[in-house]
Amino acid sequence: MVRMPSYFISHGGGPWPWIPEMRAGLATLERALVEMVAGFPRRPTAILMVSGHWETEAVRVMSAARPGMIYDFSGFPPHTYQIVYGAPGAPAVADHAARLLVDAGIAAMLDPAQGFDHGTFAPMAVMYPAADMPLLQLSILRNHDPAEHFRIGRALAPLRDEGVAIIGSGLSFHNLRLFGPAARQPSAAFDAWLTDALARPPAAREQAMLAWEQAPFARVCHPREDHLVPLFVALGAAGADPATRIYHDADIMGGVTASSFAFGQPG
Repeated sequence: MVRMPSYFISHGGGPWPWIPEMRAGLATLERALVEMVAGFPRRPTAILMVSGHWETEAVRVMSAARPGMIYDFSGFPPHTYQIVYGAPGAPAVADHAARLLVDAGIAAMLDPAQGFDHGTFAPMAVMYPAADMPLLQLSILRNHDPAEHFRIGRALAPLRDEGVAIIGSGLSFHNLRLFGPAARQPSAAFDAWLTDALARPPAAREQAMLAWEQAPFARVCHPREDHLVPLFVALGAAGADPATRIYHDADIMGGVTASSFAFGQPG
């Protein structure tokens, strides 16, 4: 079976595919997500999404056959709280993922109650609008420790050889109090550093990411790094595979620069 790449995507803001003006502003992201699916080396057997919106003390793996919905956003139009993205779950993949983690000495448990949050259902609505791709989520740890999340990714890497696409879903810039022109310089500087760091040889890029707080404007761009942590999992799963930037926009949300990356041949 063809090995699937792993990915880190900037997933946009809230339920953006259901809000016309937001969707228009994120047209470059939408195009990149569609092209990402077209570039898969084969149709995935499932997608494992590591969302920055699900944080737990120990790793949890969504295991429902028909996951529900979580509307983890506020201030959006009423219709966005009625969204249903009805993709099937992937209980067998969930069970395998949990076993891989436990076998690697990482505490993990199945979670049959967790539903899709917008870090998952918003990009997936663009990637698979028919909601016909088996889909499950993996939580991130509340401690946000980069090394632990690299370990999680490394433990899950064998899933790539079984056709599972591992996607870290966050944002390369995530400061909810800094949008518009004031975000332009810090987001561009951090994005340039991130792009350079990910282009380095595997050992060097891991060291760079373990020390990410030393990057330019690191804590301005990520006051709380929940939306960066999924990248660490994607990188752990990537192994020695090189990075390719698959999305870049220097003017979202009034001035934010954001990017997405594939690790391994994206198609």
